[in-house]
Amino acid sequence: MGFNDLLESIGGVGYFHILHNILILIPVCMVSFHSYLQNFTAAVPNHHCRIRVDTNQACDANLTDKEQLQVYIPINKEGKSKKCHQFQVAQCHILNATVSNITDLDTEPCTDGWTYDQSQFVSTIISEWDLVCNQQVLKQVAQSIYMAGVLVGSGLFGWLSDRFGRRRMLIWTHLQVAVAGTLVAFLPTFSCYCVFRFLSGMGTSGICIISLSLILEWIPTQGRTLAGNCYGYFAASGQMILAGLAYGLRNWRWLQFAACAPFFLFFLYSWLLLESARWLILKGKHDLALRNLKIAAWVNGKKEEGEKITIEMLKENIPMNSSKVSSYSFLDLFRTPGMRRISCCLMLVCFSTYFAFFALALDLTTFGFSIFLVQLIFGAIDIPGKLICTLTMGLFGRRITQAVSLILSGLLIIGGIFVPKGVWSNLKHKGIPALHTTMAILAKGCLSGAMACMLQFSGELYPTVVRQRGLGLSFMSAYFGSMLAPAVYLLGDIVSFLPYLIYGVASMVAGVAACFLLETRQALLPDTIEEVENDVIPASKLSQV
Repeated sequence: MGFNDLLESIGGVGYFHILHNILILIPVCMVSFHSYLQNFTAAVPNHHCRIRVDTNQACDANLTDKEQLQVYIPINKEGKSKKCHQFQVAQCHILNATVSNITDLDTEPCTDGWTYDQSQFVSTIISEWDLVCNQQVLKQVAQSIYMAGVLVGSGLFGWLSDRFGRRRMLIWTHLQVAVAGTLVAFLPTFSCYCVFRFLSGMGTSGICIISLSLILEWIPTQGRTLAGNCYGYFAASGQMILAGLAYGLRNWRWLQFAACAPFFLFFLYSWLLLESARWLILKGKHDLALRNLKIAAWVNGKKEEGEKITIEMLKENIPMNSSKVSSYSFLDLFRTPGMRRISCCLMLVCFSTYFAFFALALDLTTFGFSIFLVQLIFGAIDIPGKLICTLTMGLFGRRITQAVSLILSGLLIIGGIFVPKGVWSNLKHKGIPALHTTMAILAKGCLSGAMACMLQFSGELYPTVVRQRGLGLSFMSAYFGSMLAPAVYLLGDIVSFLPYLIYGVASMVAGVAACFLLETRQALLPDTIEEVENDVIPASKLSQV
């Protein structure tokens, strides 16, 4: 009897799996907050130099606020107040209607701080720590530090969860995000903010990879596609919830607190989750694996079937020396031909998917909506892409879905280069997006489906003994792509279409690489590297459809 047969005998996709997966996925929903949280906590409000009180006597004391701005703050070519400069002395004569040329007046950088518009946000890290003008680069530094934490966490917790267990490390990552993320809301300095955002990023990436692995290892083959894609649905829902939460909480500290404090609750109830029985068997802990399987059977209403399972059946199911399991390392992802092919192809697929997806996300601000609506749209367009992906993965398989979604997104991105931005311009003013914007939205939908398939594929191709290490490698490649995307976007200052050409070509190349991965739609999860080397998933373990 194989492990999948054991899962089927205790109820298949029953009440246990539904409840267990929901408890795992609720934190995943809130984890998606953190990648986009700085869109709101680090939003840059309108600002100008703070007017020096001691110079107010140079003009009429009864000046209105608008007149004070004219007297003390120069204007730019667009007719708006400059953000980083002020007049060296009060220019009272500007109020004279006959004065028209004021561009030659002497100015200087802000000396007394800045005044910020609080109409949209009461407080952000920008306004609290004056991260503007010559300090504005620190906003991107903060986000890069967070993403560095995500990269480190992907590799570290991938290794730790393979060594010490999925459940134990999931509990720890919930606590790490709860403590580090909540402390961010109370820290007094920018440097402390960056340090604890780094720790929070490590925890969020750990939650992502461990949750996906724990879901796939408990679910039987027939429900694996839907269960894996529910991961993507919860993440997309989190992005939309963030838009509403940020709309209601305009102070960055309260928003940060609201996004992290629930993880204390997740930490408490995560003790109720069951460790992967598959991992326990591979570690030689057959008694714990048997106990967990019997609990699952009881919750599913299959108590009698659960009592029939014995330790001897588990030992026959996956015979493995636990000391050998502990000896695996990241090098085993590349040591043998089969693993090397999987790892290299998936690294390219993961990198290019996130690289192109987050690059297109840079264009969302051109829609002209408020930042809250933009975030809502960004999350909403993920849903249809992931839904179509779920259907095609079940009907045609993972490999075809992965390849087609990436190649199609690449063609749409490159095709947008040849579409003049003036096409349908008369309709754009009526609220209908231009053709090139429509193509970008379709490309985002394809990439959303590619992301969902990528996560499913990564979890199914790697064997249980190194699955967390493999997922960690995949997530590290993906997050590196998301970090590189903004830098490539800057090449548009040299050649306007060059960034989109790079994004499109990267997607198409990754689509071709996906064709070299073997199909997993009708196969069980591999448990050992030896199984992978036998054409990744041996034909003898194909499931009954």
